[in-house]
Amino acid sequence: MAIPAFNEERTIRALAQAALTQCPRVIIVDDGSSDATATQLHGLPVTVLRHATNQGKAASLCTAFAEGLRRKAKCVVTLDGDGQHDPSDAARLLWAWRSHPDRLVIGSRLHDKSQFPIARYRANRFACFWISWAAGHAIADSQSGFRVYSAAAMAVALSDRVRGSRFTFESEILIEAADHGILTTAVAIPGHYPDNARRSHFRPVVDIAKIVIMVAGRLLRKGMHPLGLWRSLQHSEVLSAPTELVVPDA
Repeated sequence: MAIPAFNEERTIRALAQAALTQCPRVIIVDDGSSDATATQLHGLPVTVLRHATNQGKAASLCTAFAEGLRRKAKCVVTLDGDGQHDPSDAARLLWAWRSHPDRLVIGSRLHDKSQFPIARYRANRFACFWISWAAGHAIADSQSGFRVYSAAAMAVALSDRVRGSRFTFESEILIEAADHGILTTAVAIPGHYPDNARRSHFRPVVDIAKIVIMVAGRLLRKGMHPLGLWRSLQHSEVLSAPTELVVPDA
């Protein structure tokens, strides 16, 4: 498991401990935190990779992917450091990935819109429309950072064709992966919003605008991709994992 973290002193220790119950190999990328994030991890059997300065989530994910490929990992599970992803749900994502090892798997919360503030839900759905169009297939919850990346998907993310930052980066990965034949599958997960979690870094208006600009550029290069639009309007299947699952030692 890989967890990007920037100033997550309130949640990172409990999150890392929960992650260790699911996977013995946990990587924390401390993105130049100025609080006690690093101190909170002392004594835990996790790998901490630290950026000297804050470089953003995209750089943190790239650091994690490079480490995963260096270790010859078959896949890496990513989740956010703010505590809004429950590591125990990794079993659901890995169940879906084992069924579709050639795909990128997303943990989707959009099946229950009551979990979201209405503005954020609508922004997410709007982003999904554009990203699905450019990717050429329907993608559920494109803004979820709870994912399983195969080695092939990690290599795509590290390529020079993915240039985005912040939330644009994770959106652009989905499009570039599809261009390489790696489609996205979603599996339903419950929302998880602990009381001590910090406010999300996601800015609905600003970040969605940046995503749309990125997607528009890709669509223009594809001649507006009319076939992709038609395919993206098809039903987006969200898998439901069995209730009793065990995370494999992977």
